[in-house]
Amino acid sequence: MNRQKIENWLREENPKRLEELWQMADAVRQENVGNEVHLRGLLEISNYCVRKCAYCGINVDNNAISRYRMTRDEILECAQKAVSFGYGTLVIQSGEDYGLTREFIADIVNYVKDKTPLAVTLSLGERSFEDLKHWRACGADRYLLRFETSNSDLYKFIHPPFSSENFRRDRFVILNELKQLGYEIGSGVMIGIPGQTFAMLAEDILRFCELDLDMIGVGPYISHPATRLAASLKNVAANEDQVPNSEEMTYKVVALTRLICPQANIPSTTALATLNTVNGRELGLMRGANVVMPNLTPPEYRVKYEIYPNKACVSETAEQCQECLHLRIAAMGRKIGKGKGSRVRG
Repeated sequence: MNRQKIENWLREENPKRLEELWQMADAVRQENVGNEVHLRGLLEISNYCVRKCAYCGINVDNNAISRYRMTRDEILECAQKAVSFGYGTLVIQSGEDYGLTREFIADIVNYVKDKTPLAVTLSLGERSFEDLKHWRACGADRYLLRFETSNSDLYKFIHPPFSSENFRRDRFVILNELKQLGYEIGSGVMIGIPGQTFAMLAEDILRFCELDLDMIGVGPYISHPATRLAASLKNVAANEDQVPNSEEMTYKVVALTRLICPQANIPSTTALATLNTVNGRELGLMRGANVVMPNLTPPEYRVKYEIYPNKACVSETAEQCQECLHLRIAAMGRKIGKGKGSRVRG
């Protein structure tokens, strides 16, 4: 697809045409990644963050939240739960927290790779090349770093200058470094950022293909009241080119992403389940996705990792979350994936 065709699909509102899109995406998913749904255990180890991102509830300027940083023992206990639940991957995520030192993360990665069969995915923000290289040498398999938007002006609008310019790095440069280091790389965007046009979003989807991403996560922009962007929403002029942050638009992006990146691993995200608590994840899986990320974070910490409000399943235990997802996936007639679920190149 070229940019104009992608944009046309993003603007499509005819239910019959959209049903054709869903069916095409599901067929391409079946042909390229099969019928399995891979489970990645998500562990949010810290909500400290040095960044001032205009959309994120754990940004450094939000003094209303209680900060936490999980201990080594707590993290390793959750890793063992991931093994007992049959997950293939542990996703270690945090705010951009430099209190999580190179050595601390290396110790965690070394333990998980030595003591468990899990793949390790890191999602720790814009870290130095030396950090990334060291963690890869310790055995980290994958790294997630969403670029959020490929439009430079919109990116600057939602990511104000970092207080310490020594740490600020271009995300596309980092993604290329990760590829050179041998990581499987994951990225993605937000849908419906105030000021985001259909043309911008179409360019984002094309960028997925150009980067040859192994994992692609997309989700709707959900306003957090304690952010600069939420406060400025009234100043954003509504126009016909503004992308809506809707459930349907998210499915369109999932489906189009599957069509242009047929081999990628694509999650049906928690944000979809937040917009549609009844069957949002299931519809994502029926429209191109093949991954779900059940949350392993202990509930007392999970409620504090509030990137956006009213997140689905925030009060569930890890046990409740995995049981619920197993039942939902089985009810769809899909199978739980086995092993690490790495990208298979055809």
